[in-house]
Amino acid sequence: MAVLFSYPQMNETHLPGDDAIQGLREALRTSPNNSALRLLLADALLNHGHGEEAEKEFREGLAQSPNSQPMKLGLARAFFQQGKQSHALVILEDLVKDPKAPPRAFLLHAKILAGIGEIQQAVSEYKRAVELDRSLEDTEFAKRLGIGATEKENEVVDGKVRAAWGEEEESAPKTEIERPKINFNDVGGMEKVKEEIRLKIIHPLTHADLYQAYGKPIGGGILMYGPPGCGKTYLARATAGEIKAAFISVGINDVLDMWIGNSERNLHSLFEQARQNKPCVLFFDEVDALGASRSDMRQHAGRQLINQFLSEMDGVKSSNEGVLILAATNAPWHLDSAFRRPGRFDRVLFVPPPDAAARSTVLRLQCKGKPMEEVDFDHLGKKTENFSGADLKAVVDVAIERKLQEAMKTGVPKPLTTKDIAAAAGTLKPTTKEWFATARNYALYSNQGGIYDDILQFMKL
Repeated sequence: MAVLFSYPQMNETHLPGDDAIQGLREALRTSPNNSALRLLLADALLNHGHGEEAEKEFREGLAQSPNSQPMKLGLARAFFQQGKQSHALVILEDLVKDPKAPPRAFLLHAKILAGIGEIQQAVSEYKRAVELDRSLEDTEFAKRLGIGATEKENEVVDGKVRAAWGEEEESAPKTEIERPKINFNDVGGMEKVKEEIRLKIIHPLTHADLYQAYGKPIGGGILMYGPPGCGKTYLARATAGEIKAAFISVGINDVLDMWIGNSERNLHSLFEQARQNKPCVLFFDEVDALGASRSDMRQHAGRQLINQFLSEMDGVKSSNEGVLILAATNAPWHLDSAFRRPGRFDRVLFVPPPDAAARSTVLRLQCKGKPMEEVDFDHLGKKTENFSGADLKAVVDVAIERKLQEAMKTGVPKPLTTKDIAAAAGTLKPTTKEWFATARNYALYSNQGGIYDDILQFMKL
């Protein structure tokens, strides 16, 4: 019998710990309501670097045991491992209010606070963690915070003396410049958002003479918001690919620094890099972590960073002509209102979960190159209401895992079918529902200027 496609050699990609993880998965299938077992699996996934999978397990654990401190701490650790510091901080700020919080929660809280410039509070939280559990001592981290140092030994003493943005410091690190090969044809659905980007970004570049005749500058910013996993980052890359522009993706770790002045310097360096490589799409992910509302801030350092950000966007010292600024956030209500003034993020676009047609397209793209029988993607699109793009990728991954398990038992690999993908979708819940539960309150009660009207329209409220 001829083999129509190759079967992956499992032992070539086998990693240490995979057997234990697989064993825990099997045990959990037998006992899905066993919280202790789920916690073990989530911890194992996290310890082996599978942050996204661990996040799903911790979320499921919290759905079963909403007040579980180990689950809450685990979810914060999963966020931290994936670079989602703002998400982790929300959990930890609530967790450390409890006098009986796990000592490790204070340590993780300290590390995130240090990363956003809250040095003295980080020192306090670190000392609290070590006082509760001496095994949590981190010599390198304590040294960075200046704990136990004297002014003669170190510029930093318990976080109270910090390095300045001086002439002798190293130049700010450069971020990798990409040349994306994808374009709007690779983005499933999202036609309204794509049209807005064409109007604001693509047409000014392709019809430069016409825009110059009207004195309309080429540049500006667009803020995309919506549930996580709905393709905001992918769309930003596709925008750069559509106009064959350079693409610089900025995460909060590329900007935030624990020393005064360094965050502002890093941000300035990124804008300068974009100006030197125009046309360039400068994309800020989780922009709410960099531009949180100044009225909510307790520290002067955070306000200084926002002022620097606004100054760079305004092009006070250097022209931003040809620099196209895109940003994405899951929480636009936390962004300082000054960012939405004309000339900054003056276009605020809601990126909803894909509709049925777009879900069909996304599933078709996710299954491309994989062994399949005749798959009814239109039917699957209708069966996956409220699923985000990331959720649909998870559906295909689960379907493939099941086919691999089946092939390992029979020794005969078989292609994916409509039934396989539909069954996988039935085991997953759309992650967008949690976001809409929060967004609904803001759309109903904090909708100044109608900024969240798109949410109300989408939810039919």
